[in-house]
Formats: sequence, structure tokens, C-alpha cells
Amino acid sequence: MDTVSTFYPALATIAAYLIGSLSFAVIVSKLMGLSDPRTFGSKNPGATNVLRSGSKVAAILTLVLDALKGFVPVVLVQWLGKHYGLGDGTVVLVGLAAFVGHLYPVFFKFVGGKGVATALGVLLGLHWQLGLLCVASFAIVLFFFRYVSLASVVAGFFAPVAYLFGDRVLWSVDRYTVIMLALMALLLAMRHSANITRLVQGTEPKLGEKKTAVNTPAQTPMHVKSKKHH
Repeated sequence: MDTVSTFYPALATIAAYLIGSLSFAVIVSKLMGLSDPRTFGSKNPGATNVLRSGSKVAAILTLVLDALKGFVPVVLVQWLGKHYGLGDGTVVLVGLAAFVGHLYPVFFKFVGGKGVATALGVLLGLHWQLGLLCVASFAIVLFFFRYVSLASVVAGFFAPVAYLFGDRVLWSVDRYTVIMLALMALLLAMRHSANITRLVQGTEPKLGEKKTAVNTPAQTPMHVKSKKHH
């Protein structure tokens, strides 16, 4: 019985990690004939960098799919897990595994994105109200400061705080969920470390501003050719 009770949570966690390891920024770009997002712009395999390819459709697809790979595993365990003896602890493990899979995908040499969309998917799967509260915090910070990175980090740390304040009002607080939310917030901050450095230095581009000295693969040859003609 102990073996069974250990096997199913472990299997669910591994499956969630593998789902999280699907880098949809790379997959969608390849299927749509776009450049690999790891080769231009910020080189981050995420929806924001896919948008730099010029395809809004590809960016939206990437955003939705990245969120779903955090949402679906959590919801599946909540809906079907009781039949296999999977409780709230497994839900937490599955959510964290999907998120970590996005950051360190086994299928893509452990080089993943920053995890914002996948984190949102996990939050919406756990408690949709918590997810919406974090979206609201993201939108407020972005509206006033116009830094996507700042809004992402703030929303990440807002999640465990909002979860604690929602105790006995919107949900019952579980300590393992608090730990998971705190870990996700720390990992989000770590993945945005370069952005945080630029924020401190005052060089982080605001929403709508273009990064300087960044060329896509399609742009570089044109500049080289123009220099040759001159």
C-alpha cells in the first residue's frame, strides 16, 4: 500500500515536469516557420520574445500553451487524483514540477523561459481567484511603471501574500502551498535577475520601448550588405 501511495504521486510529478518541459515558444515558432526565439532578441524562449519575430498569433499561442501546461496538470490531479489517492500534497508537487519543467526543460538542454505564463497557469489551477488577483497586481504595476519584468516579479511575490490573506475567506491555507508559492516567487526573481540589474541601473526598457543593439537573424545580413555597398 505504501508503494502504491508513493508511486502515483511520483508518476504524476514526473509527468507534470515532462509536460512543463515542452518549450512551446520553440515548438510554435518551428511549426509556423519562424526563427528560433533562442537565437534573437532576449534569447528567452517565451511569448514576449516570440512577439519580436513579428507574429502576434505565434506569441498568443505560446502564451496560452505555456499557461495551460501549468494549469492542466494541477486541475487533472484535483479532478481525478482522489481515485488514485492523490491529495493536496501531490497537487502542490505537480504544480511546482510543471513550473520547474518550463524553467529547466529536459527536452531543450535545460534552457527554458522565465516562467510567468506557466506560473499563472498553476495559480489559476490551484485557485482561480488567486490567479486573477495576481493578474490584477501585474496589471497595476505595469500600468504605473511600464516595466514587464518588475510587474512579473511583484506579482510572483504577491501570490503567497495574497494566499495567506485569503485564508478562511476564499480558501483554507495549506502550508505546503505557501512553500510552493514562495519557491515559485524566488525562482521567478532568479530568472529575472538580469532584468532586476537593469532596473537598478535604469537601463531596463519600458513596455513599448525597443532594446538597443539587438538584431534578429534576418536583420543582421542586411546591415552587413549595406556596409559592403558603401
